Amino acid sequence: MTATTDGSTGALPPRAPSASDATAEKKAASARTRNALREDTADAARRASARATDHLLSLQDPAGWWKGDLETNVTMDAEDLLLRQFLGLQDPELTQAAARYIRGEQCPDGTWATFYGGPGELSTTIEAYVALRLAGDAPDAPHMAKASAWVREQGGIAAARVFTRIWLALFGWWKWDDLPQLPPELLYFPKWFPLNIYDFGCWARQTIVPLTIVSAKRPVRPAPFALDELHTDPRRPNPPRPLAPAASWDGVFQRLDKALHLYHKVAFRRLRRAAMRSAARWIIERQENDGCWGGIQPPAVYSVIALHLLGYDLDHPVLRTGLASLDRFAVRRADGARMIEACQSPVWDTCLATIALADAGVPADHPQLVQAAEWMLAEQIDRPGDWSVRRPQLPSGGWAFEFENDNYPDIDDTAEVVLALRRVKHPDPQRVEAAVRRAVRWNLGMQSKDGGWGAFDVDNTSPLPNRLPFCDFGEVIDLPSADVTAHVVEMLADVGRTHDPRTRRGVAWLLAEQDPCGAWFGRWGTNYVYGTGSVLPALAAVGIPRSHPAVRRAVRWLEGVQNDDGGWGEDQRSYQDKERWAGRGASTASQTAWALMALLAAGERDGEAVRRGVRWLAATQREDGSWDEPYFTGTGFPWDFSINYHLYRQVFPLTALGRYLNGGPAVAPVGA
Repeated sequence: MTATTDGSTGALPPRAPSASDATAEKKAASARTRNALREDTADAARRASARATDHLLSLQDPAGWWKGDLETNVTMDAEDLLLRQFLGLQDPELTQAAARYIRGEQCPDGTWATFYGGPGELSTTIEAYVALRLAGDAPDAPHMAKASAWVREQGGIAAARVFTRIWLALFGWWKWDDLPQLPPELLYFPKWFPLNIYDFGCWARQTIVPLTIVSAKRPVRPAPFALDELHTDPRRPNPPRPLAPAASWDGVFQRLDKALHLYHKVAFRRLRRAAMRSAARWIIERQENDGCWGGIQPPAVYSVIALHLLGYDLDHPVLRTGLASLDRFAVRRADGARMIEACQSPVWDTCLATIALADAGVPADHPQLVQAAEWMLAEQIDRPGDWSVRRPQLPSGGWAFEFENDNYPDIDDTAEVVLALRRVKHPDPQRVEAAVRRAVRWNLGMQSKDGGWGAFDVDNTSPLPNRLPFCDFGEVIDLPSADVTAHVVEMLADVGRTHDPRTRRGVAWLLAEQDPCGAWFGRWGTNYVYGTGSVLPALAAVGIPRSHPAVRRAVRWLEGVQNDDGGWGEDQRSYQDKERWAGRGASTASQTAWALMALLAAGERDGEAVRRGVRWLAATQREDGSWDEPYFTGTGFPWDFSINYHLYRQVFPLTALGRYLNGGPAVAPVGA
């Protein structure tokens, strides 16, 4: 420094901060804040992931599988009691345990809903009420009087769905003449003929065939009491239903039903008997090794009734094992209540649990993952089923949803099992590869002609079955869906078939199916959050750029429907009222995870929406590593049949946290 004449040094005075300096400092401070938030979020995610991993590992069965309870609605429990009443197999202890569960599910307004927090549903309320009457509840008890008053306000028994009125007809509470007809001769329709049995989805097909026998036999067992309190006018319990215009589809099928009623009176008896024998043979050929039918409760119930009406004694091996299989759908609760599962989901739960644990960083050769893979390998189906009616030359190789269901493997489970197996380091890799090759070949062979995939069948898209007056119980056809198609596309990319023309057709189908709002409809999960959570990881897996307009629209939609608490939720009512409910509902662990999986695949790891979602999962986790989730986020039939998969609240949050921390399909790990 040099001295000046005034004795000061020659140092320059401090420079005043410029506007650009202030902007740079703000950016730096903002970056430091973001990094701190990112680190805080990552730390919270690590703790939550570790707890969730330990909890999920603890739930594995010694045989290698996982299975959470599959909760639906009380019609399963009511119809179980009605079946036992019809067959004369009442058990007082079982009846009271079932009644305890049914009473516990009643809503404050006296109704029963089909999903948690949902509105009362007429047919469900009627069946629950009748079941409680069978259990001894008096009609003038406050909870019963409230229920019957609501039923009358909604139109009474006459306004109930067909299946409810069939159950009531079995006891003389409704007239068979006032029910739609489906004759057993339906089985003789050739496979190319409209409304042949293979035009129905497999779940409907398994139910309708036995019900054709029930409809032809029209049995009535004496009712133990009257149900006058459930009619709007007990003097006219069976009011006629108005006819739709003859030029409409509904009018056409109503008049067809009238013709079938006339046919019932004049049917050629030898032909009718032969048709019922053919239906019985069809049913028996599809009984599984454990005695059930299709691994689901409703077809088992109706198959038992149908065969019993044809003279099969309850001690006959077919009925004895069938009845025994129904007991395996029962779940005993801590309070002694008995809940009936509509079906069981061990294959689905096991492949999802395996994916979750692997994505969370559990080593690929971890003994429990290897054990899960071993169990899944043993469950691969190696014989043809009903799917082969339309694909007779296609070798088998799929997986079903349930413990025993060799006749109906499904495309969704097969795709996810492949993704799970490929995450495990199995000691016999050649065995795994062979299983994967068979599965991929089968899934590719099950592609529908429009490029998408349905759940169980190929091109099961005829609009006619849904028009039948008999079919008012939910979806009866198996249309290709975005969620199933996305899972198949993701699997095909994982096995190196990204550029296969069939994969590209699937991708094109997905892009064409995007809703204008930016989301995808969810057929088997609720709803637009599930569809979008399935599709974006698939698009990322096949290399669709994150900048693609479809991806950006989906991201904007997810960000726009995020709840103020940071989570995501969607109510079942979005199936009926998209404008009000799509992407709207109380935050749930599974739906928050689906949204996160989608956003992570779209490259939004450092976005505010992902950070808030991850922190919501961490903040709502229980001490034992699980999450509460009373809401129903699974779908059997959109709106008509909703499911609470009790393991969803565990596997999907762990998958999302794992992909946030460790990367995953098309996602880079933290810090990359």
